[in-house]
Amino acid sequence: MKSNPTQNYQNHKKITPLQHYILMPLALILLILSIVYVITSKGSFPAFLFLLTSIGILILGMLVRINALKLQDRIIWNEVNFRHIQLTGQPLDDKLQLRQVIALRFAEDDEFLTLCRRAASEGMAPDAIKREITRWRADHWRV
Repeated sequence: MKSNPTQNYQNHKKITPLQHYILMPLALILLILSIVYVITSKGSFPAFLFLLTSIGILILGMLVRINALKLQDRIIWNEVNFRHIQLTGQPLDDKLQLRQVIALRFAEDDEFLTLCRRAASEGMAPDAIKREITRWRADHWRV
């Protein structure tokens, strides 16, 4: 079984190669070619069908990513809230925003609660929260 590398601030972002480097560029190229086809064919019916199909593929590619990220955000909120309840008996502070909670998930338990309090009271930016983490809790299941 392949072991996951240690995760930290520099390498925690996730890129999905098929989505980011293949599907979306191909969909964009397809859209450009379909626009050129509509123009060069003087608006023929097949050209418009090609254009509509390429727009649909581009939208579909974007929706797949957006919906996966929305679901992931909901799961992260619930996981971090549950973790906070386990450690304190209380839910997360209402002042915390989703992006802050997403950043807090990377903190190990020994600094998690301190960062939760600081993020809520100081309104820390997600990037600042991540930079404050000294012991990174890896999340290799991200979308």
